[in-house]
Amino acid sequence: MDLTVHIPDELVAHLGGESVHDQLERRAQEAFALGEFKANRLNKVQLRKMLGLERIELDGFFKAHGVYEEYTVEDFEHERQALKALGF
Repeated sequence: MDLTVHIPDELVAHLGGESVHDQLERRAQEAFALGEFKANRLNKVQLRKMLGLERIELDGFFKAHGVYEEYTVEDFEHERQALKALGF
């Protein structure tokens, strides 16, 4: 699906100008996708697919946008037990 967003000409210059059209398009796409992820309407796999990111790139994307996942003691313990079961 293609989506068109109208940005008034006077704001285009403020946002980076016509020469950065692709950058504005990407920024809008990332902002929309991230908002949907934060609202729990997209999961990580869907977010990656929407943005064309590889799995390894997702952490960098989150870091660049100030998104940090909550990692609890319970999460750590679960991972520790899983590694222990695998012999690590």
